[in-house]
Amino acid sequence: MSSEFFSRDALTCALVLVSLGIAGCGEDAQPVGPTGPAQTEVLTPDAPPLPGETACRVVKTTNIPVSSASHVELCTDVSYETNPPSGGNHWGQWAAFKKYTTPVPREMYVHDLEHGAVVLAYRCDGACPEVVEALEEVFDEAAADPLCLSAGAGPKARLVLTPDADLDTPIAAAAWGATYTATCIDKASLAAFVADVYGKGPEDICYAGVDIEAAPPNCGGS
Repeated sequence: MSSEFFSRDALTCALVLVSLGIAGCGEDAQPVGPTGPAQTEVLTPDAPPLPGETACRVVKTTNIPVSSASHVELCTDVSYETNPPSGGNHWGQWAAFKKYTTPVPREMYVHDLEHGAVVLAYRCDGACPEVVEALEEVFDEAAADPLCLSAGAGPKARLVLTPDADLDTPIAAAAWGATYTATCIDKASLAAFVADVYGKGPEDICYAGVDIEAAPPNCGGS
């Protein structure tokens, strides 16, 4: 993707936020997130561990400090302090709110988090239809977002479902300043996490993003 497209996308974001009376658009909007200390809750649901795991363990962490939320040049690699990412610098583009089978770049879905989205992610060695099905059900059963519905033809809610090979656990979710990781399928705790952390980004908007399966970022690949 060219720097010209990056500039147009950033300009579009800025114009949308100005029209809504919101400052920032990722340019170190204040405040960018919690200042800590982070709070962690560990659950041990009565569910079988997923392949390669030894026990069922869910970890929910909230109030994770986020110190920066600047745009970086499209295709720039960004390192994140949590896994999955829970905020930080990101590309000027954000992903359309939908279910993906192609991995959404982290630098893109962090921008979704900034807009108040929750990302549902999974890491599988091979096919894992039961994991995908569970995450899709949580996605589909999440409450409708009036902000998105008021946009007309927009999505039902600010949610992204994506594979993510860099996860430490088979299942994860993220919002701005919050993470969820699980070694088993526990829909109840995941749905509760989504409801609790939804819409908490510093920019509370539901605006169309880039469908990376229709228009993938050109970062030197084929």
